[in-house]
Amino acid sequence: MASLVYPVMILLFMGYVIDSQALQKGFYSNTCPKVEDIVKSTVQNAYNDDATVAPGLLRLHFHDCFVQGCDASVLISGDSSERTAFANAGLRGFDVIDDAKSQLESLCPGVVSCADILAIAARDSVSLAGGPSWSVELGRRDGMVSSASDVSNLPAPTDSVDVQRQKFSDKGLSDHDLVTLVGAHTIGTTACLFVKYRLFNFTATGNSDPTISPSFVSKLQNMCPQSGDSSDRIPLDKDTVSKFDVSYFKNIRDGNAVLESDQRLWGDSSTKSIVQNYAGNIRGLLGLRFNLEFPKSMVKLGAIGVKSGSLGEIRKVCSQFN
Repeated sequence: MASLVYPVMILLFMGYVIDSQALQKGFYSNTCPKVEDIVKSTVQNAYNDDATVAPGLLRLHFHDCFVQGCDASVLISGDSSERTAFANAGLRGFDVIDDAKSQLESLCPGVVSCADILAIAARDSVSLAGGPSWSVELGRRDGMVSSASDVSNLPAPTDSVDVQRQKFSDKGLSDHDLVTLVGAHTIGTTACLFVKYRLFNFTATGNSDPTISPSFVSKLQNMCPQSGDSSDRIPLDKDTVSKFDVSYFKNIRDGNAVLESDQRLWGDSSTKSIVQNYAGNIRGLLGLRFNLEFPKSMVKLGAIGVKSGSLGEIRKVCSQFN
């Protein structure tokens, strides 16, 4: 893995800050040196019991950073908190973070933030699923605000490329970051609720979404029949649902993306070229390219709106404010 060394970036977009200066490697080297080992073993144990925890933890980190910045606000439970919002209804992995936090509180009370635990867990989840690993810069503090009303800016399955681009740009993320980070859909599942509308009566003539390849339409209709349960889940990557690889990008190229927002990336000249670069034709080279770029974009994502110094707090329990 190439060394992940980046220039200090402090970019202000719509009130959000990407601040890599506030984070550093080895932040807990003196105060809690075993933090990464404990988080890694906790995620490993959970993964051994259920491999679907990997995409769950990765998505949890993404949803956290896109709302209020990477401050663990998504972990707060209670009426009207972020995790009660419709867009967060399918989030999982909270118990894994709680487990790691409990162990760390016993070893280093009041030292390690829930936000840092979540960032480490996301990295370890990708690695366990066969993806790359990277050095996670630490030093985040936990936020003190968590409101469901703030979740409206999360990317949605029906978003056009322009809408996706704006939402990512508001966080200081480029088109390259957009495509790269959405590549996380190489693992995990989605509910039929977010797919059915593409399969039945999508057009005025009653046909399915024309951007879906004809052979894949019938497969999706079988997995998500019109009269079926909308809560049923199907793989986001039809080929390798549990393996972190570039099959997802090939699916977009071939009209086999499950989500409309993903397939639309092929219809925009800027995002299409990035998808094509990752999809490629030579397995070795294309896998290497994505594995090098994904960590870079994750480092940028993990620095959005971080709270440090006297801002925020270090929670004793991740699901509630102190």
